[in-house]
Amino acid sequence: MSRGKLLKQSYLFKLREIWRYYSSAGDPTKLINLCEFTPDKIRNFGIVAHVDHGKSTLADRLLELCGAVPPGQQQMLDKLQVERERGITVKAQTAALRHNGFLLNLIDTPGHVDFSAEVSRSLAVCDGILLLVAANQGVQAQTIANFWLAFEKNIQIIPVINKIDLPGADIKSVETQLKTLFEFNPEECLRISAKSGLNVARVLDAIIERVPAPIANIDAPFRSMIFDSYFDHFRGAIAHIMVKEGSVKKGDKIRSYQNDKMYDVTEVGVMRPEMAKCTELRAGQVGYLVCNMRTVKEAVVGETLFAAETDKESVQTFAKIKGVQPTVYAGLFPVDTADYESLKQAVERLCLNDSSVTVTPDASKALGLGWRIGFLGVLHMEVFGARLSQEYDASVILCQPSVEYRAKIKDNESIRKKRYDGMSEIRILDPSKFPEESDVETFLEPMVKVRMIVPNEMMGTVNGLCSECRGERGEISSIDTSRLMILWRLPLAEVAVDFFERLKKLTSGYASFDYEPDGWQETRLLKLSILINSKEVTEFSQILPAAMARDRAKTLVQRLKREIPRQQFEVTIKACVGSSTKALSQIVIQPMKRDFSQLLKGNFGGGGMERLNKKLSHQKKGKERMKMVGNVQIPKEAFLNVLKN
Repeated sequence: MSRGKLLKQSYLFKLREIWRYYSSAGDPTKLINLCEFTPDKIRNFGIVAHVDHGKSTLADRLLELCGAVPPGQQQMLDKLQVERERGITVKAQTAALRHNGFLLNLIDTPGHVDFSAEVSRSLAVCDGILLLVAANQGVQAQTIANFWLAFEKNIQIIPVINKIDLPGADIKSVETQLKTLFEFNPEECLRISAKSGLNVARVLDAIIERVPAPIANIDAPFRSMIFDSYFDHFRGAIAHIMVKEGSVKKGDKIRSYQNDKMYDVTEVGVMRPEMAKCTELRAGQVGYLVCNMRTVKEAVVGETLFAAETDKESVQTFAKIKGVQPTVYAGLFPVDTADYESLKQAVERLCLNDSSVTVTPDASKALGLGWRIGFLGVLHMEVFGARLSQEYDASVILCQPSVEYRAKIKDNESIRKKRYDGMSEIRILDPSKFPEESDVETFLEPMVKVRMIVPNEMMGTVNGLCSECRGERGEISSIDTSRLMILWRLPLAEVAVDFFERLKKLTSGYASFDYEPDGWQETRLLKLSILINSKEVTEFSQILPAAMARDRAKTLVQRLKREIPRQQFEVTIKACVGSSTKALSQIVIQPMKRDFSQLLKGNFGGGGMERLNKKLSHQKKGKERMKMVGNVQIPKEAFLNVLKN
């Protein structure tokens, strides 16, 4: 038998022994009493990494080794249906683990750039992180971004090299990268295989040794911070809290700082990884709290909860968890307008669980009442739509995403006062509120700094793509002998929609990228209006840089031609700039025609053709009259198919 198989069998035997031990002691999903875990016996840590470097697999192995779940389970912290379907982590999840007399609170985090807000929120309650790097892929763009997020917060970082048992693993190369980029010495790096369990036990020991204990005061009155929350249909808003001072148990009275409301605590507990009730939560511990918060606004992230008897004036609030500004905006409407109220409730509850989403009311003549929703990226938008469908059974129309633009209004007091509420700079999110060009001094579009890691031989291809996307090239540095890190400054409008897919396709999946906001740049903006038989359909109108207008116009017109059924009269679809009637792209849908030839009974001679032409002439005039008064019937499915990305 090979050495690898022997190691795997040994690991599985050890897991079964651990599981038998916890099972014999009682129900392994219950932690009845946590009083033995004083702050010095607690470690709060997270796992961060690039996409598909093994975060969720490592979390599964840690849960198994600590006896929280039976051996052989997969994706234990990826609880959402959309996470299991796509094989990605969307929500940060927590789990309380016992190991060698210590309580280890694990916070698993997403890896995709669109869910960076979840990583930031998790790091707010962590004292250390495992920086996971796959041995077969090495340091990637999101690895670098996550390192700096943790470094700026002064969090202890433990480098872990995963997938060391794969044929393509190059451990020495990865250690060199970690040394070059982050100054980690090879002896600091842990070498593991999360899939087989090789050396995973050493990770638990390293957490206890290297991660500092939380700063907490058990003798002070209760004070805690909400770092995440979600809505339960039966128990209201459930808050995930980090207890900084004192303790809280069932029956205690607590208050919230921002809302200034009083609550009776009905349940406290920890995640293991399912909810497990506890006698109390003490300083330094991470857990959940149920106290009949009836609305989603009562459990916002960053809220301070404290003992009811404490004077509010003396309560010190926590540093605000830095929010992440949305990068793309999209209209959200119910497919059936009668579902508006139920969808409103679903959106509010889902936003509690995903506080990086921004919501403002919106309305459309064709689609009815809805919202303008801000997301961190297109994947974030798709996941939000999928969760609405799966968790709340909602049928929605999500419009094509656009980014936020700005306009500097001319320094004319009458223009600013009359039309723009005295503002010198306005935000442009909605085509219907696009300003008159004569009022605008300059338009601004958001820019992002894009960090890409690509193989040496593909640098020319990637630079060509970025040049095509109106970018400015920055620094180029070497990661190792075969890969380069390239920095580009690109317009967000070019990056937000399909840049990642194009990059992956051109580099056969070998490139990785990450981006962050990088200010604003002057540009020429225009409003692309869609006219159907000379009437503007505002739902299809878009704001975009002039350089992208012609291609987008052709795309929209072709999609509309496919979706609008033939009418009894001619339908002309035009894409124009602003209020102009000159078309950038135009297409005509021919009308349905009645066949009059059967009236002639095969006799096309002796005046038969004259009779046919007379009938066709009458039909043509009738269709012209109909075109003047008739409304083009646009089915609801057309909005769904044309507006989706």
